[in-house]
Amino acid sequence: MPARIGRLTTRIASATVKSRSEHVEQREFVSWFRKTFRPARIFAIPNGEQRAKTTGARLKAEGVSAGVPDLYIPGWRVWVEMKAVGGVVSDKQKDWHTYLRSVGDTVFVCYGAAAAMEELIAFAKAKALGAASTAGG
Repeated sequence: MPARIGRLTTRIASATVKSRSEHVEQREFVSWFRKTFRPARIFAIPNGEQRAKTTGARLKAEGVSAGVPDLYIPGWRVWVEMKAVGGVVSDKQKDWHTYLRSVGDTVFVCYGAAAAMEELIAFAKAKALGAASTAGG
């Protein structure tokens, strides 16, 4: 395992946690992930935004489903549900998490970017993926 992972853990643990929006937390986490685990791919599922009813109906008809986690790492079969610190997981989200785990995927619920970084570092260590992983997706 590269020494870089250990240093990242130390920096994350010492970071101060402030009340920030889920958007800010997710943006920070995705940026960090893309730099740390290149070339593994991560992408967002745009489910939670407020929309006009007509737009919501169109997206639902196209397959958008309430409760799907915010981020997916296909090469790792990992879903990340981002929450602002103090956020709450909805019943629809819990249902999706249960389903995704039942089909063999991993789901993390992370309260803030620092928590998401810690979870993914631990996962990468356990699966021997490491920084600059070749487990792209």
